[in-house]
Amino acid sequence: MYGVVEIAGHQYCVKAGDIIDVEKISKDINTSVEFDKVLFIGGENALVGLPTVAGAKVNAKVIRQARDRKVLVLKRRPGRYVKCRGHRQSYTGLLITEIHDGKGNVAKVDAENKRAQKFLK
Repeated sequence: MYGVVEIAGHQYCVKAGDIIDVEKISKDINTSVEFDKVLFIGGENALVGLPTVAGAKVNAKVIRQARDRKVLVLKRRPGRYVKCRGHRQSYTGLLITEIHDGKGNVAKVDAENKRAQKFLK
């Protein structure tokens, strides 16, 4: 089972065990976060929300708070004028632990998932 969830104004296609990077969420590392704006649940029985699926939710665990690589932007003007600006975006790393479809079905992360093992301790 997978789902499309809206997090901080962006839509992400997630399934249990995925690790995604989203815009910064002000939560501490190793805390659980619940998202209830689930737009679509896919799998054997697909559920489409109008605008969201009633009762559906996605549970995640915060695994890191970090900043991206620095992006440099150069502005050049005729002559010798060069202006350099830099930007580093803050982000939050999430491990998707559970997906509830609102009808009693739950997809949980496997304990054998190699990427998720070190974060589930």
